[in-house]
Amino acid sequence: MPFQIVIPAFADGGGIPRLHTGEGADLSPAIEWSGEPAGTQSFVLIVDDPDAPGGTWNHWLLWDIPPSLQSLAEKFKPGTVGQSGRNDFGKQGYDGPCPPRGHGPHRYYFRLYALNVSALGLQAGARRADLDRALAGHVLAEAQFMGRYERK
Repeated sequence: MPFQIVIPAFADGGGIPRLHTGEGADLSPAIEWSGEPAGTQSFVLIVDDPDAPGGTWNHWLLWDIPPSLQSLAEKFKPGTVGQSGRNDFGKQGYDGPCPPRGHGPHRYYFRLYALNVSALGLQAGARRADLDRALAGHVLAEAQFMGRYERK
């Protein structure tokens, strides 16, 4: 079975429910995965919006997720699992879609990486550039799931 990620709240390529957006309760959706390759020692989750006006906007950075986990529950709280990075809202944890009004639909990619190390050695609150550097040479596989959201 291939490495895959599933978000039960919406279909891959479908609309993200308001509950999981900045216009709603801003709760992270539940995420499930399976099929990671042999030798996986940890996971990294990155959620970003490549359609943001100023370039890719990071909504959630989470690393050092133990290999024993196969899911994250809805309403994730930083400090409960792994290490949380600082997103582009300046906070740790998840901040949902909230694109500019009238900007059209944005794509939100949920990417899960299976790694060959148990820890990346990053402090909580690290930024995306630090995470990208730490990932180099450690990715065994990547799975992605995409949702869309538009503020009208």
